[in-house]
Amino acid sequence: MRLTVFWERMNEQFGKGYAESVAKDHVIAELGGRTIEQALADGEPAKKVWQAVVATFDVPSRLQ
Repeated sequence: MRLTVFWERMNEQFGKGYAESVAKDHVIAELGGRTIEQALADGEPAKKVWQAVVATFDVPSRLQ
């Protein structure tokens, strides 16, 4: 998954402003206790990060 697709899905799931807040502030256990921003900055693949988002939040199947 490309990073642009990742952010499109984040924005569709949470709304643009809230997606940025979730990425910056929400610590996700599946990402080793990191935020989305931290995991991406550490080089985690966008697909892996998105899978963690799906596992953590109620993401509709059309976005999974």
